[in-house]
Amino acid sequence: MTIDDTPDTRPLRVCIVGASGKLGRYMIQHCLDRDYQVVAVCRPESVPKLDDVADRIEIIPGRTDDRAVIARAVAGCDGVLTVLAPWGVHDYSSGTTRAVLEYAEPDARLIFSCGWHITRDGLDRYSWQLRYIVPIVSTLARWARVVDVDDQVRAARLIFDSDTRWTVVRGSDLEEGESQGLPVWSRHVGDPILAGNLTRRIDFALFMVAALTNDTLVREAPAINGCATESARAYAGRPAQPAHSPCR
Repeated sequence: MTIDDTPDTRPLRVCIVGASGKLGRYMIQHCLDRDYQVVAVCRPESVPKLDDVADRIEIIPGRTDDRAVIARAVAGCDGVLTVLAPWGVHDYSSGTTRAVLEYAEPDARLIFSCGWHITRDGLDRYSWQLRYIVPIVSTLARWARVVDVDDQVRAARLIFDSDTRWTVVRGSDLEEGESQGLPVWSRHVGDPILAGNLTRRIDFALFMVAALTNDTLVREAPAINGCATESARAYAGRPAQPAHSPCR
């Protein structure tokens, strides 16, 4: 028997879970720009939001926490990009996460999005706004049965405990606008490079897609910040910082 050492040049097949939202649509475009094959999962009522790319991707309508939907969508995919949306009070984020972790291919790269409020090791240093305001807003939102931020925390814990090839991308405050380039990142909120606390949404999506082929991010929970912020420009490249990405 001979070993075929011919490089695998086929395009990546990527599933985007939560594809119809702003972040999801940016991820679709970044993937298509790389000639990746895209499978998009979104709620049936949101399918029209993908009309502009419907002829270039495969769309699977359904709730992202529907195990049968996820099993079908991730089959054969090299990577899965998942937007952890804490909608409602019925474990939407953790249900989606369980399905992705269970049904994704064993060697698939699994990239999840969330906010800075998620902590992996408890060493993040938060501003007083995040320490006090977020819990209050989260409690009110849960009482209103609109959002359950704690479910996103539970989802993250499932990921951190998993032996899959995961990355949890923790985003700063977001703004719209043209791409500025790949965001910088650090392991802990509170590190000086993250002080700018502002990322273009299109660049959050860029970081997610770039993580698919960046093995240094496997089992990391990078907190990101826009590369054009003052703090990013001041601290990017210093030896004390982990891997970072300067603006184009």
